[in-house]
Amino acid sequence: MNLNALVLCSDEKIVRVLRRALVDLDIGMEVCGDPDTALRKLTRRRFEAMIVDCDGEGASAVLKSARSAPCNRRAIAVAVVDSATRLKSLFEIGAHFVLYKPVSSEKARSSFRAARALMKSERRRNTRVPVQIPVVMRSPGAGGNMRVTTIDLSEAGMAINIDERPRYSGRWQIAFTLPGSKTPLELPAEFAWEGATAQAGLRFANLTPEAAIQLRDWLKKNSPEPEPDDPPIHCQLTDLSLGGCYLEMTSPFPVTSRVTLSMRAAGVEVKAQGVVRIMHPDRGMGVEFTQATPEHRSAVEKFLDVLSENRTLLPELLVEPEGLETDSVVTREGGVDADDPILRLFRGEPLTADAFHAALRQQRTTPPDVNGAAAGTRA
Repeated sequence: MNLNALVLCSDEKIVRVLRRALVDLDIGMEVCGDPDTALRKLTRRRFEAMIVDCDGEGASAVLKSARSAPCNRRAIAVAVVDSATRLKSLFEIGAHFVLYKPVSSEKARSSFRAARALMKSERRRNTRVPVQIPVVMRSPGAGGNMRVTTIDLSEAGMAINIDERPRYSGRWQIAFTLPGSKTPLELPAEFAWEGATAQAGLRFANLTPEAAIQLRDWLKKNSPEPEPDDPPIHCQLTDLSLGGCYLEMTSPFPVTSRVTLSMRAAGVEVKAQGVVRIMHPDRGMGVEFTQATPEHRSAVEKFLDVLSENRTLLPELLVEPEGLETDSVVTREGGVDADDPILRLFRGEPLTADAFHAALRQQRTTPPDVNGAAAGTRA
């Protein structure tokens, strides 16, 4: 299962650098020299990524139009730019990563290493495993239960056989047990499509981290064409609170990326699920934890205590992408701590990268509040 990228670029020097980097990462590459050719290919073939030289005429239109092509709507987009002046507009039309000119082999490999990990997770997320499982569906509004059977299953949803033919809508609660598991899953879902025959598609909505992990692990074990994940990426933890953290890395993941973090220091290890809320190209990203259970809170508090007791301790931190979040709002178990200083910074008025880091530095001089949200902890 090869990964493939479409490249829109007429600069031969940049194309040569990109080709070397992509070959090293086992990513196939198809080059287009003009926007019309790129658009034709994007509407007819599936690519895991598109790399667009945004200084060329019509390039931004290609980046925007690709989002309306069903087969490439979730392709990872890398914008090649001359400066940071247009970043906001490029992210608004669909760019996920940015590669600055002049493009060097080292920069390209670093950027595409992170992009490849996200490409793999997105493809895995949409891989469907054929399986027949009984499912109980309940509509909170209408009441009553409906029993259906799955046709296939993915991280994003399931296809089902459904006997009744009225047009369904709204949110449903579905309950089923994965083969070989003793723990039932109860998930919110909504109808995504209805077939001409007695079939329909359900899209999962706001999965809890535990449910997402259980589903993802089962699919990995039962996928007909299993694909190894890329190794976790090392980064530097700079700020941590009970609700989130900030990580320094040269190729941060885009906003809405779902990530798994593994933090370790002095024999204490914390694993956390999160969503990227702030991203600064070449500098780092802010991650909001999607878990707020007592167990998760206790583990983070213990880790904060370890870092507070030894300010020179350098923790090890690994990050893995799990895909792009489709919903703008992510459910956090146990509610949100409104007094968490890092979360307030994530949700406040948009700041430039320099202003954001200045605000982080100011928080580090503030004593931890009564809730233990020690944003001033710097690793």
